[in-house]
Amino acid sequence: MTSNEIAVLANPSAGRGRHRDLLPRVLRTLSSAGQVRVLEAHSGASAEQACHAAVRAGAAALVAVGGDGTVHRALQAVAGASTAFGVVPAGTGNDFAAGTGVPPDVFDAATAIAAALRDGRDIRVDLARMELAGGEVRWFGAVLAGGFDALVNERANRMAWPRGPRRYDLAILLELARLRPRVYELEIDGADHGFTGMLVAVGNCESYGGGMRILPGADPCDGLLDVVVAVPFGRLALARLKPRLNRGTHITDRRVRTFRASHVRLRSEDIIGYADGERVGPLKLDITCVPGAVRLLR
Repeated sequence: MTSNEIAVLANPSAGRGRHRDLLPRVLRTLSSAGQVRVLEAHSGASAEQACHAAVRAGAAALVAVGGDGTVHRALQAVAGASTAFGVVPAGTGNDFAAGTGVPPDVFDAATAIAAALRDGRDIRVDLARMELAGGEVRWFGAVLAGGFDALVNERANRMAWPRGPRRYDLAILLELARLRPRVYELEIDGADHGFTGMLVAVGNCESYGGGMRILPGADPCDGLLDVVVAVPFGRLALARLKPRLNRGTHITDRRVRTFRASHVRLRSEDIIGYADGERVGPLKLDITCVPGAVRLLR
């Protein structure tokens, strides 16, 4: 790749495919700032490989067209690199884009990316660096879920039926039926905050799940991670908590605690963590905030 080329990772199924027909116009908009090349990818793994190859080849920018899953794949390549990064929010959940001030409209976002490239400007945004149990390093931009929400995600992903949103509704009911407190080892900047509870989230942006404000007030440029935990809730109380999550008012509940930290160690048995909505692996994670880890175009 030459230095004025823009590598584009596009997920045609993002947002249940509603933006698929808009991609040609997005590409034309981006082409006003350089030569555009759409990366070929047929799986999550191949998408990451294509992004890494584009960064190694010296692309001026990597642009993710899709939701948080597409962003997550692209971040693995641009984290800590000199390549600029752009997001065109075309997914069901666009929490990283919303949290970092990217315009919510697809074409406004593409126009802003092109203008930022032409003007040579970007903003530095923090990322969370995770070290997994086996030593693998991965990055995320929005939120890591490690409580009831992660259990629901894991169950839904194992279910072949029903399809669509109903699968998650059923997964919620099934997990509520077997609801029990979990024991968490939690170390925040070296201090022990272990607890028994139902909810834990670590993040860089306010929301996850398409707008649930799990970490209200989180600032992706402050050099710190936000953490929220909740001690045991009953089924009814947990159901009542969800509308408060949408508004971000759950943090006023006496059973909820919040922290800000540069380093978090999180452990819990039999829970699979999800970061940016993507499956990470067992909840045995060391998470560090890396200030200014990505050059965001907006």
